[in-house]
Amino acid sequence: MPGKYLAMRNPEQIAPYMMEGVDPDFGKKAKPGDIIVAGKNFGCGSSRETAPAGLHAFGIGAVIATTFGRIFLRNAINIGLPLLESPEAAREIRTGDQVTVDVTTGAIVDVTTGRTYRAAPFPPLLQALIAEGGLIPYVRRRLGVETP
Repeated sequence: MPGKYLAMRNPEQIAPYMMEGVDPDFGKKAKPGDIIVAGKNFGCGSSRETAPAGLHAFGIGAVIATTFGRIFLRNAINIGLPLLESPEAAREIRTGDQVTVDVTTGAIVDVTTGRTYRAAPFPPLLQALIAEGGLIPYVRRRLGVETP
């Protein structure tokens, strides 16, 4: 998330500007459901939930990377953005490849090449958090509190 947008707090406002510092045309080229494939320490330096929340609000389906920044990883789980660590997939998947992921098993399939990769699946509790849309919806559902 570019620093010049740090004052924005609403993920829907931030969404069009995500990844602008890496690719100024990202918001025009990417579409909801797309999967980001990245290298080492994706999200490093992002200590605010707005970075993963902006990707989630944009509609990014998941992020596959070699590794993730620790705080980004935790914030992504808290807002329900699926992340998969797979150095091999991150190295081999190319822009434009059609990719499917199963966060419950860690399976990553590059439909374009026919290759299958593995990521360690999250433990069941974290999978439940992601499936519920994040920590707050998960807790509200468990407590029987309606979401505003």
